[in-house]
Amino acid sequence: MFDFLDSGQYDVLGAFWVTVQLTLYSAVGSLIWGTVLAGMRVSPVPLMRGFGTAYVNLVRNTPLTVLILGCSLGLSQTLGVTLGGGTFKEIGFRLAVLGFIAYTSTFVCEAIRSGINTVPVGQAEASRALGMSFLQTLTLIVLPQAFRAVVAPLANVLIALTKNTTVAAAIGVAEAALLMKEVVENEPQDLFAVFGVFALGFVLLTLPTGLLLGWVAKRVAVKR
Repeated sequence: MFDFLDSGQYDVLGAFWVTVQLTLYSAVGSLIWGTVLAGMRVSPVPLMRGFGTAYVNLVRNTPLTVLILGCSLGLSQTLGVTLGGGTFKEIGFRLAVLGFIAYTSTFVCEAIRSGINTVPVGQAEASRALGMSFLQTLTLIVLPQAFRAVVAPLANVLIALTKNTTVAAAIGVAEAALLMKEVVENEPQDLFAVFGVFALGFVLLTLPTGLLLGWVAKRVAVKR
């Protein structure tokens, strides 16, 4: 039943390693861009608030598959954007990461913004009374507390991102979902075994992440 694992024809571990890389690169980029968007959403500058709000509402409600295909067809094939050149697989990988960052950062933004709203307004008012700028107040006073309050929601976003990496198969990125499709086509007699192995692989990726970050959330929770 599990002959496809012993044949050496399919690099299952390599495919899941690509999935892990997609997740890690996209998670870091999403955290950075999502934090910037959250700062825009609470900014006193109307133009920045408008951009942040429009971006989140537009991108968050766009299907992820459309974004990934748009990065591949629109940026690469139409505009010639390759983000550094290289082979087709390397370009596809980078474009997939870009698409995941653009999409996932909207959920990171909303999670962080909810954390910002948990910080007492008096703290921001006190910092402004001391002469601190908005950026100083945000980075030194508000965000450190906001991050501690939203570890659990960010864990959920990370788990969702891990599962969303399967969409990268649509542009030929050699991650787990693309390999599963290939194995199913070549080994139809092992259909349920194939599904079981790849499902177990994603469980092993996401379950420890949820447990670890759940523990971290309890450890760093802000006592109100």
